[in-house]
Amino acid sequence: MIRKFFSPGLKTTLLLNASLLLFIIACKQNTATNSSTNSNNSSTIPHLEKRGVGKQLIVDGKPFLVLGGELHNSSATSAAYLNPLLAKLDTMHLNTVLAAITWELTEPQEGKYDFALVDSVLNGARKNHLKVALLWFGTWKNGLSHYVPEWMKTDYKRFPRMHIKGGYPVEAISPFCTAAMQADAKAFAAMMKHVKEADPQHTVIMIQVENEVGLIGDSRDRGPLAEAAYQQQVPAELTAYLQKNKDLLLPETQKLWSANGSRIAGTWSQVFGNSAQGEEAFMAWHYARYLNTVAAAGKAQYNLPMFVNTWIVQPDDKGPGDYPSGGPQAQSHDIWRAGAAAIDLLTPDVYLDDFDEIAKLYSRNNNDLFIPESKADEHGAANAFLLIGNYHAIGYSPFGIENRVKDAVKGPIPMAYQTLQQLAPEILDAQAKGTIAGVSLNPYKGMQTVNLGGYRLDISIRTNRNGSETHETAYGIVISKGNNEFIVAGANIQINFYPLTPGPAYVGYSVLDEGKYIDGKWVPGRRLNGDDIMLNYHLAEEAAAKRTGSVVRTLGDSPQIMKLKLYRFE
Repeated sequence: MIRKFFSPGLKTTLLLNASLLLFIIACKQNTATNSSTNSNNSSTIPHLEKRGVGKQLIVDGKPFLVLGGELHNSSATSAAYLNPLLAKLDTMHLNTVLAAITWELTEPQEGKYDFALVDSVLNGARKNHLKVALLWFGTWKNGLSHYVPEWMKTDYKRFPRMHIKGGYPVEAISPFCTAAMQADAKAFAAMMKHVKEADPQHTVIMIQVENEVGLIGDSRDRGPLAEAAYQQQVPAELTAYLQKNKDLLLPETQKLWSANGSRIAGTWSQVFGNSAQGEEAFMAWHYARYLNTVAAAGKAQYNLPMFVNTWIVQPDDKGPGDYPSGGPQAQSHDIWRAGAAAIDLLTPDVYLDDFDEIAKLYSRNNNDLFIPESKADEHGAANAFLLIGNYHAIGYSPFGIENRVKDAVKGPIPMAYQTLQQLAPEILDAQAKGTIAGVSLNPYKGMQTVNLGGYRLDISIRTNRNGSETHETAYGIVISKGNNEFIVAGANIQINFYPLTPGPAYVGYSVLDEGKYIDGKWVPGRRLNGDDIMLNYHLAEEAAAKRTGSVVRTLGDSPQIMKLKLYRFE
């Protein structure tokens, strides 16, 4: 019919135009496909990378410092409930929200997935300038199977529960249940596939796999599947790892293994002994293998950094089972490293007061630190500074952030995060170079000594000339910029500098400015001198101690940033 209405010349022109239009459309589709592919290739997606002396989280090609907050368990299960909370977090200077995605709502019917809540978290976070760490509440949360789907809860024959001494069942699916592991891995992989497709913006930067796993109530599972596994040979994969890393094992692992002759073959009781600690090792291996299967399935879809969190040993705990036995406890890290290569970070949840000691314990053998759950008060602010400065951690996150921060503007965490947010580029650069230190002080630990930039720094709680000024909490970060220059940030601290290199023994301050970083640029405020630096006019006493009577000290009730340059004299 066309031939009757168009001339041959016009027909040729129309065909050429149509071909050109199809070519343009195809190019645009190809460009869009390539853009989507490129935005999620291995070099651009969020990942952990060794930079200088430490490992850092890389987001969109740049190091990223996580200033996070974890929501309460149920907060993300309703978009209507969640959205007002996210708007509040944006005012608190957070850059990352940790939000739970539950298996029961993701797969309400077996094999049928619903990712509406994932999408609501991503959309709400983007509107409020937040990155996201998704917490997969799968088979276990706090050691129990509360978040598995109803079809799994009710079918305890197919998905058997663990049993403890006395033959009692607990509401926790056994890690020896292959069917549960496969179902969890399948659901987790489906979620990760959806995140990859729905998030070319890289809003999601990390994933937590399960939550505080381990058996509560006994040192090991005593159900039929577990009993059979306990009588089997210790997997050669584990003993080979122990043998290969024999000189690098943690003291707890060395003690447990060597007590039975450092055997490389035998049953679990033969290799690790008939003790609660040996049974904990048995559980640690099987939890690690289970979570490794889940994490590996997810990474096959979208290779984001993945971590597990830990319900750590509490002061009143007598042994495994009082705390979750088999979880990624500090003493079990070697077994988790051997069994869970797909897990990138083994992280502790820390609510106890001895934060520094716990951080030391969990940073052994170069375990990179991130704290997904901790305090949100002034002690939490101090924890963040100490962790980021002293342990080069990738970030910090208080739990229950939506209601445990009472003042979204002047609360300890918002003010601390505002300071750390300004300093983030300097912090990340200094972490890579190893030119940063952090302190957290209290009445029981009133001073800390740091060697940095060719000087010894005696950092103490800020006081006044007559000693009447006191503070319950003090914290800070110090960065050496070289050439006698330093950045000091924090609250309620004062510092005396002593040279560690040959030359004049006395140190003064040639420049001391307070100020702010605005859009990454330093904007000086007051030049500090006189009464703002002078602490002790008993100069003979000070001179005998190689001091001048003046100190660098943060002023006011909120965290402060200062830049200074030292000079030496005699």
